[in-house]
Amino acid sequence: MEQDCIFCNIAKGKIESETLYQDGEVIAIRDINPQAPTHLLVIPRAHIPTLDDLTTEQTALAGHLIEIAINLARKEGIASKGYRLAINCGHEGGQLVPHLHIHVLGGRKMSGSLG
Repeated sequence: MEQDCIFCNIAKGKIESETLYQDGEVIAIRDINPQAPTHLLVIPRAHIPTLDDLTTEQTALAGHLIEIAINLARKEGIASKGYRLAINCGHEGGQLVPHLHIHVLGGRKMSGSLG
């Protein structure tokens, strides 16, 4: 449910977070439980439960999320050595919050394994 969604509440300013970027469609924050020295989340303001729920009409939004992730990787200084973008989809895909988001991970060598 949208009113119970932590990312919707962060996007609406009801929950404080370290906001790194925001516009009318997207908010980017620093993850409070980082899995790498740099761990950011790029989140659409619209409540989209999973990657699988994106519509054809939201293709531009998907591109915008990736563009913001790339720009933040550059701004955070992790782009030159490399970074990982990850989108978990659904419970078995490791998605913990049912609101689409992109993880931007860097600042250390990532393992070659994704599983």
